Amino acid sequence: MAVFPLADLRLDQRQLCDIQGRLFERAREQGYDCPAFIAAFMNSNVARRMDETFDFLQWAGEEYLLEELNDEVGGLSFAGSIWGSEPMYWSGYLYRFWHYLTGETSRDIYATADAETMGGAYLGMHTLDAEMAIENLKELSLLREHPC
Repeated sequence: MAVFPLADLRLDQRQLCDIQGRLFERAREQGYDCPAFIAAFMNSNVARRMDETFDFLQWAGEEYLLEELNDEVGGLSFAGSIWGSEPMYWSGYLYRFWHYLTGETSRDIYATADAETMGGAYLGMHTLDAEMAIENLKELSLLREHPC
């Protein structure tokens, strides 16, 4: 799988980052439990299809993606934690960008930086360049696995 540094990200890839960011925002607007939504999405067939080089689902829009995910998981959870729209957008955008940067699957990315990690990292990392934020999230994951 090709890896795309920030300068080489194509317009369509940037647009898919935006679509995924808006999808995460939309889940919040609908009142879904944000960490549960993120876990469900990142481990879903919908996310796997977003990881593909091309799949019509990628361009179906956030409303349709949300419906597909809801159907796939048998209903998303409404109870629980609701994040702000900015952390949700940032998480969705960054997860998709991460895929384009490294070629990792959504499932593997989530194993490195789960919803709790993203929620905790938002305040300190949302102003960083996306590549730097991803590098920092990977370092956090290594520290969790191998504490000093």
